[in-house]
Amino acid sequence: MLTIDPDKVCAIIVKARVFDADLDTAGDDPGSDLAQGEVDELEAQDELVDDEEADNTEDELAEMISSLNEDEKIELVALAWLGRGSYSLEEWADARAEAANAHNDRTAQYLMGMPLLADYLEEGLAAFGQSCD
Repeated sequence: MLTIDPDKVCAIIVKARVFDADLDTAGDDPGSDLAQGEVDELEAQDELVDDEEADNTEDELAEMISSLNEDEKIELVALAWLGRGSYSLEEWADARAEAANAHNDRTAQYLMGMPLLADYLEEGLAAFGQSCD
């Protein structure tokens, strides 16, 4: 049985999608009339803005995960494992027990290191018949 509030998981999913998104945009427009120096300057400004947004998103995601209580953190990890296929729904108790056994103060860093975290959490929720729609 899932005890973490699905709305909390959905909020983390949304933030994880932003965190994982490729913030680099196609910078050079071959048809542009701008001089190369102006293009380089604009690209440098865009990179600074993108880096600041990425840092804010990273901090916000880490804070969202860190603000969960211990049981919620354990369940979030188990949910990610369920979503990536490491455990089946029938093995939920085992996944939760293993997550509890492995629990430490680095839950946010661990989860944020999963490139497909949002997908895993979404799949985990789906296994319980929940969605973020």
